[in-house]
Amino acid sequence: MLFSSMIFLWIFLPLILLFYYIVPNHWKNAVLLLASLIFYSWGEPKYVLLMIFSVTYNYFCGLLLEKHRKWFLLAVCVLVNLGVLGYFKYFNLAVRVLNMACGQERLGFREIVLPLGISFYTFQILSYVIDVYRGEIKAQKHYGRLMLYVAFFPQLIAGPIVKYKDIEHQMGRRVHSDEKTFYGIRRFVYGLGKKVLISNTVAYYADLIMNAELFQISSGLAWMGAILYTLQIYFDFSGYSDMAIGLGKIFGFDFQENFRYPYLSCSIQEFWRRWHISLSTWFKEYLYIPLGGNRRGKLRTYVNLVIVFFMTGLWHGADFNFIFWGLYYGFFLVLERLFLGELLKKNRIKILNRIYTMLVVIVGWVMFRMNFSHGIDYILHMFRFTPGMNHLGNTFTLKICLFGGLGILLCGPLQRLLPKWSKKLLDETYCSAVEMLLLLGILFLCVVMLVSDMYNPFIYFRF
Repeated sequence: MLFSSMIFLWIFLPLILLFYYIVPNHWKNAVLLLASLIFYSWGEPKYVLLMIFSVTYNYFCGLLLEKHRKWFLLAVCVLVNLGVLGYFKYFNLAVRVLNMACGQERLGFREIVLPLGISFYTFQILSYVIDVYRGEIKAQKHYGRLMLYVAFFPQLIAGPIVKYKDIEHQMGRRVHSDEKTFYGIRRFVYGLGKKVLISNTVAYYADLIMNAELFQISSGLAWMGAILYTLQIYFDFSGYSDMAIGLGKIFGFDFQENFRYPYLSCSIQEFWRRWHISLSTWFKEYLYIPLGGNRRGKLRTYVNLVIVFFMTGLWHGADFNFIFWGLYYGFFLVLERLFLGELLKKNRIKILNRIYTMLVVIVGWVMFRMNFSHGIDYILHMFRFTPGMNHLGNTFTLKICLFGGLGILLCGPLQRLLPKWSKKLLDETYCSAVEMLLLLGILFLCVVMLVSDMYNPFIYFRF
């Protein structure tokens, strides 16, 4: 079930809100837990059992680790969690690698359906057991609260990745207020607008261009496709995060921001401090720092960065293009640590820094989207700067000019030009009649486009 679906907007969400606000406080978590299990099992009923197994197993692991803080107990717990994730997500990739290494087909592939959100909820539960082992939090004795932490439907499918220690106290007692509820509605509607009005629109044209044979498109059109996909993935994922944060606010939870206008970055280091913040901080806290971070010399720091971004790529998908995409970013981060970062800091013409960063990011998204060989061919085609043949017709329509231009403005430049307006977007106490009319207009347009059965893909459902 998508947030941007009619059944969620007009049936599921209103019913949950109705029951949530009429039941006594001590029943509110039960309502949310039941709603979350229904939400998750809507499309894949059998895999809700896998999630229940994961929670149950880690519930007892947490109790055991709190009583006996032994590294081998933690190791077993982590290996079982990663083993389950590895089987569903990486089994066929491992078979491919093994067969390639042997030069013949030694093992056969299996038809394995990837459970929705397994990467997200596995990382959440890992952060819980690791923090219990570290003594940073106490093991949760209430099974239902731990289940709600993992299964909570706003962030279950595509994040943000919420660490238990950040919402531990909110599970038992949280603040509900009219201001918080209205702010949650604002964030949800803005996120819905990002997804439906901008991401879905540019996605149609991005797919049209990037799915074409290269002889059909010019280098200029290839660049357009890559730029449109760059907008699509930002508004798709940040829109979903906004909706998740907004829903969390409505139910009294405070989730961390997951995006801070990453396309305004002046370096790749800055980009990863602004993009998918919950994933970046997870890898920093639970992998980079335990590996030694930057405390064991420059060479070890570079190795640690490459390992972290290799794992970042692998987390996103079980294919070589994702691994290459992660290593690609690891290369630029090491390069910036070596010398490029200092040059970028000294450069006073910041627009050049932003051009460099966006070139790296746009090329990276091409790798991310396509299989390895096709992605390399597409990138080479972009840099040939040949007119080529265009058999796609007039893709440069008024509609894509309007929504593409709107997307470029709203992914950071307009917020930078109007800082007071940007600040009001994150102000939980701000409310105006003009904004209420704007929200109603956005909601109306979203409904119109969804009713018309518009193109409605969602990128991060695959992860």
